[in-house]
Amino acid sequence: MMKDLPLSKVYQLLEPGPVVLLTTSRKGRANVMTMSWHMMVEFEPPLVACVVSKANHSFAALRATGECIIAIPALELAPKVVGVGNCSGRDLDKFAAFGLTPMPAKRVAPPLVAECFANLECKVADTRLVNRYNLFILEVLKAWRDPAQKNPKTVHHHGYGTFVADGETIKLKSKMR
Repeated sequence: MMKDLPLSKVYQLLEPGPVVLLTTSRKGRANVMTMSWHMMVEFEPPLVACVVSKANHSFAALRATGECIIAIPALELAPKVVGVGNCSGRDLDKFAAFGLTPMPAKRVAPPLVAECFANLECKVADTRLVNRYNLFILEVLKAWRDPAQKNPKTVHHHGYGTFVADGETIKLKSKMR
């Protein structure tokens, strides 16, 4: 039998994907934040929708510069990723504080995160939903993957300090390539 679920818990059912790090750079200062609310919206060119709250220090940088990196960490970085998400870059160099290594990107000013198994260089492609929903549409300009990190497991946020590690990989027949 079904039971009522408080509407405040709905987001825990629709978790959109792995927890990622979003880097920005403004006035020569790089910042990194933790982000869970993102999704693919187009394949070619790759477009990613993401929510960055106006309350986040990164919001102003992303809005002003129109550039960012989406860095995808593996499970081993989970404690650092949560730490990054629990503080603000307004008064703290989070790269230094959490031992993350910024690396130069090719197409945008914000840095890649060396410890992450993948990094996506992005530019803001559409801001029509930013004022209303804090929703940015990003175009991925360049993608990087660290071949030394074999079969990385990702971390998924289920709300209120609960996370799930990526599980067993299964293959099922699909018409998608």
